[in-house]
Amino acid sequence: MIDFAKTRERFESELGGVALPSVALVERELRTPPALDDIDAAVAAALRPLTAPHGRVAVGVGSRGIARIDEIVRAVVRELRARGAEPFIVPAMGSHGASTAAGQAEVLAHLGITEASVNAPVRATMETVSLGRTAGGVEVFVDALAHAADAIVVVNRVKPHTSFRGEIESGPAKMLAIGLGKQDGARSVHEPGWGGMRANVPAAAELVLQTGKVAFAVAILENADEKPCRIVGMPAAELLALEAVLLEEAKAILPRLPLDRIDVLVVDRVGKSVSGGGGDPNITGRFPSTYISGGPDVTRLVYLAMTEDSDGNGNGIGLCDVVSAELAARWDPLPTYLNALTTTAAGNARLPMVMPTKELAVAAALRMCPGLEPRDAVLVRIADTLHLRRMWLSQPALAAIREPLRVLRELAPLSLADGYA
Repeated sequence: MIDFAKTRERFESELGGVALPSVALVERELRTPPALDDIDAAVAAALRPLTAPHGRVAVGVGSRGIARIDEIVRAVVRELRARGAEPFIVPAMGSHGASTAAGQAEVLAHLGITEASVNAPVRATMETVSLGRTAGGVEVFVDALAHAADAIVVVNRVKPHTSFRGEIESGPAKMLAIGLGKQDGARSVHEPGWGGMRANVPAAAELVLQTGKVAFAVAILENADEKPCRIVGMPAAELLALEAVLLEEAKAILPRLPLDRIDVLVVDRVGKSVSGGGGDPNITGRFPSTYISGGPDVTRLVYLAMTEDSDGNGNGIGLCDVVSAELAARWDPLPTYLNALTTTAAGNARLPMVMPTKELAVAAALRMCPGLEPRDAVLVRIADTLHLRRMWLSQPALAAIREPLRVLRELAPLSLADGYA
C-alpha cells in the first residue's frame, strides 16, 4: 500500500490547481409507491392465504441491506409460530461473510437479525447437501440444516440483478439457487459464467423446489426511497411465475440518475450492504459483465468510503476509477477475493487508483476527464446508489436535467463534509 504520509504533499502539488466545481443540493420529485406503515400487518396479510408448514422450519435470510428486514423476519417468525411451527434462522447468502459460519451469522447480526431481535435461534453452517444436477449440468446444493428441517421459507427482496438480465434475477429464486447453497452452491451456479445465469438460476431454484421442502417465499418490493412498499407471499408452486411478475414491478420502481451522461459521479459510500457490487451498476452504468447494460455514461466514477458492515468486502470497487485512502484502508483482500473467486468476476476485486484524501480523489477524477475544464464538468454527488432523491449537482449538471428539482442549497464550492439534510 502507498505510504501517503510521504506522497501526500506531491499529490497535493500535482492536483492543487484543480478547482472543485460549485454544486447545489437538490431534491427530486420521485413518484413512487408509499412505504408500508405496519410491517406486522403487511406480513400477516401476505401469509394469510398460504398453507403454513409444521415442525421445524428453516427461514433463509440473506445479506443485503433490505430496509426493516429485522421487522419483516420477526413478523414471519411470529406468523409461523402462531400456526404451530418451530422456526429458526439460517443465513442464505452464498459465500458472503468470508465463507464461514461465524462470518455469516455476524453479517445477519449487522442487519439486526439475532435470536433476541427476531425471537428465533440463528443456526449457521457452511455444510451442504447436493441435490443433483440441472438439465444444464449445474450441481445444486442446499444448506444442510435447512435440508434437515421439515420445511424451508425464504425471505428476500426482488430487484434487478447487477450482472445479468433474465425473467428471474435477484430475489427468492436466487436465494434458493445460490444463497441457500452456501459457498458450494454459489461457486457451482456461477462457474459457467454470467452468460449462463439467466438459465441457471431458475433451473437451480426449480431443483430445490422439487424437493418439496420449500413451503413458500416472502418477497419484498422497495420503493424509490428504498423502503418496503409491498410484501408478497409466494407459494412454492407459483414462486417462479410470481417472481417474474414482481421483477417487472421492481424495475418500474427502480429510481435512476436524471442524466444520461455524467463526467464525474461521486458516491459517498459503497459496500455489500448497499449492493452486491458495492454500488449498484444499474445506477452507475458500470457493469462487471457484457451480459447486461444500461444506466448513464459516466466518464469517471469515484467511491469515497466503504460501509462498516461490509466487513472489508470490496467486491465491485474495481469497477470505479478512483477511491480515497480511507476506503482503501477498509478494503480487505480475503472476503473480496473469495467473492471474486465465487462469481468469476475478477475485475470486481481490483483496487482502483487511491488518493490520500476524498478531495484529491475528486480532483484526480476531474483531471482525468480529457479536454474538460473542471468548472464545465457535469458532476453528480450522491450518498449511495440506494438514495437518489437528494443529490449535489454542478451548474452544468443542473442545466442538463429536464425534470422538476427543488433547490435546497444554492451553488457553492464543493465540500465533501456537507451532508444531504
